Amino acid sequence: MTAGKIPQEVEQLVCETCLKEIPATEAVAPEAVDYVVHFCGLECYEKWKKDQPAEPKDKGGDK
Repeated sequence: MTAGKIPQEVEQLVCETCLKEIPATEAVAPEAVDYVVHFCGLECYEKWKKDQPAEPKDKGGDK
């Protein structure tokens, strides 16, 4: 008699843009300013990046 393989539970993450569940091993995970966000692919990452507010320009500069 052969022993069947026991399925292992895979850690799931949620895409920041489309909210689709994806395996942690398949997620694209760029770091944002204060946290890490996960994406199911480059299309969602590009959409998220485009929707982010522009970073304020440093006025005056440091001396």
